[in-house]
Amino acid sequence: MNLKRVRLSEVSVSDLVALHNTPGVLRHMPLAGAVFDEARCGQWVQAKEAQWTTHGYGPWGLLIDDAFAGWGGFQCEQGDADFALVLSPAYWGYGRPIFQHFIRLAFDDMGLESVTALLPPSRGHASGLRRLGFEPDGSVRIDGAVFCRYRLRAPG
Repeated sequence: MNLKRVRLSEVSVSDLVALHNTPGVLRHMPLAGAVFDEARCGQWVQAKEAQWTTHGYGPWGLLIDDAFAGWGGFQCEQGDADFALVLSPAYWGYGRPIFQHFIRLAFDDMGLESVTALLPPSRGHASGLRRLGFEPDGSVRIDGAVFCRYRLRAPG
């Protein structure tokens, strides 16, 4: 797997719109809303790109072997660097190596003390996060939706 990170503003709007309108993807994105068209996509990309200015980090577009696979990275959620990963169904098997890439980035390059991951109740269970070392850390409400929060602390 050849993973490449690009800024979301470099990703084709049609690729982002298609991803955000995939039923299997939307099932786990309670904040996505009913309509994700080109206009909404432009606003979404602008808000995600603003994370870089405000917090010094943000999400990336992800290319695997030069094909758009999804987006992921860190977003500031209630003061935490929250790891998000949204992949097209064709790339769902790539989650673990992408996660490992971003965790090395978070702890080795960015010097973060911990990262969080938020799961909507629709995910059912968090056994995958627990296998990766995340521990339950309460719940949070964002824009009216409740998420279970998990935290991974830097080694040492």
